[in-house]
Amino acid sequence: MYHSFGLGSQVPMIAPVSCKLPDEKGKRLRALLGNVKLSLLYKASVHGYKASAFHQRCDRRGPTLLVAFNRSGYVFGGYTSVEYARSGQHVIDREAFLFSFQGRMPVCIKINGGHYARLDDAGGPNFGQQLYFCYNNQPVVLNHRGNAFSVNTATMYGNDTELTECEVYKVKQVPQSSAINKQWRNVLWTENRREELIEMIRNHKPLMTSVSRVRILMIGPVGAGKSSFFNSINSIFMGRMTSKAMSGSARTSVTTQFRTYSVVDFHDGTLLPFVLCDTMGLEEQSGAGLDIEDISSILQGHVPDRYKFNPIAPFQHNERRVNRPASLQETIHCVVYVMDATKISLMSDKLEEKLASIRRRVNSLSIPQIVLMTKVDEACPLVEKDLQSLYVSSYIKSKVQEVSSRLGVPVSCVLPVKNYSQELELELNCDVLLLSALQQMLNFAEDYLDDVGRLEYDVL
Repeated sequence: MYHSFGLGSQVPMIAPVSCKLPDEKGKRLRALLGNVKLSLLYKASVHGYKASAFHQRCDRRGPTLLVAFNRSGYVFGGYTSVEYARSGQHVIDREAFLFSFQGRMPVCIKINGGHYARLDDAGGPNFGQQLYFCYNNQPVVLNHRGNAFSVNTATMYGNDTELTECEVYKVKQVPQSSAINKQWRNVLWTENRREELIEMIRNHKPLMTSVSRVRILMIGPVGAGKSSFFNSINSIFMGRMTSKAMSGSARTSVTTQFRTYSVVDFHDGTLLPFVLCDTMGLEEQSGAGLDIEDISSILQGHVPDRYKFNPIAPFQHNERRVNRPASLQETIHCVVYVMDATKISLMSDKLEEKLASIRRRVNSLSIPQIVLMTKVDEACPLVEKDLQSLYVSSYIKSKVQEVSSRLGVPVSCVLPVKNYSQELELELNCDVLLLSALQQMLNFAEDYLDDVGRLEYDVL
């Protein structure tokens, strides 16, 4: 095909290189990386499986996403935020990950702590000096055993090492959010509203006299911010930053015990009318993290404070259960799922199924459920710049809708917040968000207790 530029000259037109990556899978991968644009840099079937061809097209191009295809139909690969440069150096990249499509969603494998993400040499792309693509200038993938990534080659690519294609995309960040003309939720970001919320929480009294304090159970994946939410609420009512509950960002749960946290009002030294119950983090693997049977026992009020979780032997299987039923004061009155806004799209099918199983258990007891969506400032630059932009952010709105769909809860029950983490002083906007969320939990719990009271009255 030729294109004429006049004066009788003709220049051959080069057809654009097409992507093998299907649109739907591309959309899922973009969701993993935030709001990004993917531009094809390298296609092995066109440019060659040689390392030199890869580097010629991909070096100094910023973050990249590699997508490989094999004969068995697997789609898998990896991401690195550090550009290729043939420096000969080991690369530290905490953002690097491997992925494999298992069903409609990509399952991600993050880099293990203390390991290099790759060696930036002149060879083909590698991850952790463990998984090599286009190895030895051939259409193959090689798993060279290592510890940088916890790779199961059977599930990642079916142990089929023959590649039918290998593509590398430039990952370009685009503005993650735009402001919409009108707030999609009404919030008063004022000192008066903050004080009003504090007074409402201080003066909350459950309608049922047998319940002195509302018990709220926090459930969520490792690192989502359950313990940080308690620390944040405790800080507000103490009037200074506190860190009573152990929190962090480890790969496995920092919380290993069932803890019931009361909050003391610095105003007069009295206990506030709620208890926040913290649990071990959820993990997708069986035999790891919080067990669903443990959750059932907690909901029914049978697990004591400081009980140490044992994923291999859940509470109801390895503890002598008391014969009497727990009192209403000991049971859970509201369940809160704590989800990290930056990782909602990274949620695996296994974790989604685990959460669905928990929701079924909670539903069977008619306990109200809320989602607390944390780290909104990390998810959206608009919100990071100004927390008051939260409810004009189209990106945060889309994340609220996504978590609502994936967890099966109404949009109105998804509450985006920012926990205190690195701050040294309390801040008005953050307080308003956190207190509004807590007040909503108390309202939901009160509705539940009201229903239980009506049932008891009907029985009498």
